[in-house]
Amino acid sequence: MFFIVALALLLVLPTPWNLVGFVGGLVVFGGEIVFWNRTVRRRRPTAGAETLIGKTGTVVAECRPGGQVRVDGEIWEARCEKGADRGDGIVVIGREGLTLVVARDVPDS
Repeated sequence: MFFIVALALLLVLPTPWNLVGFVGGLVVFGGEIVFWNRTVRRRRPTAGAETLIGKTGTVVAECRPGGQVRVDGEIWEARCEKGADRGDGIVVIGREGLTLVVARDVPDS
């Protein structure tokens, strides 16, 4: 954004001030690049199957032991060692590649 402002100042301001404005805009643009580079580097990715661990969902196709589940509106291949019927609630406990390892979600009584 500041680069565009620097270019506009180069074209609009009179001769000595257009270079001053352009250089000032480039300096601020460089600071913006450094700030966003540091901010983005610290963030961990928040996508993929590993972000689903601990979430709940429902069984779409029977898991005996392999099947499909819906978690966060997406259908995933799943494996449930104790088995789960269609419509049962599940909780994601792990993953193996792109296959989720799930367990039946037993409601508290």
